[in-house]
Amino acid sequence: MTGPHHQDHAGAKLGMWLFLATEVILFGGLFLLYAVYLARYPHEFATAGREMHLVFGTVNTVILITSSLLAAMAVTAIQRDESKTAVRCLGGTVFCGAFFLCNKYFEWSAEIGHGIYPNSSRLATGSPGESVFFSLYYLTLGLHGLHVLIGTALLAVVAVRVQQRTIHASNYALLENSALYWHLVDLIWIFIFPLYYLLL
Repeated sequence: MTGPHHQDHAGAKLGMWLFLATEVILFGGLFLLYAVYLARYPHEFATAGREMHLVFGTVNTVILITSSLLAAMAVTAIQRDESKTAVRCLGGTVFCGAFFLCNKYFEWSAEIGHGIYPNSSRLATGSPGESVFFSLYYLTLGLHGLHVLIGTALLAVVAVRVQQRTIHASNYALLENSALYWHLVDLIWIFIFPLYYLLL
């Protein structure tokens, strides 16, 4: 027979997968919108894509891949009842999340400083396709950045609870679900990176 703890864990995991499905639908809609406008303004999108800072995008890709690895290691560590290792891995993930947001802040500051933002005079006098590209860029990456912020805060809370031993080898559903959420954030970025930074 399955005990109540097992049922609670399975229910929490199912609930998280359902929530992640809604997130996929949300970002999938944005990617579909991108595809529609890319077909309409291919040359303008390519021109706008060359304005992107590839170095910032590449660094953030490495940061998020590393953070996902650390989150997975944290789950493995807690399953082995290695709380200290789990806390260190979660700390590394939180650091990566904060680093990502700082990197994004400097990237957006540079772009805004060059007049690249929705409804700016530079984009208003340019082609409609470039304006659409950057509107989608700020909308999609802004929404993704919000998810990174939420995930970073959530994992920080989880790290504290692991340290306090309220999350342990016999009860780690919150950690596992938080890691799943973080993996989705990482996966979404894997789609964002080529669409906006590698468009030629």
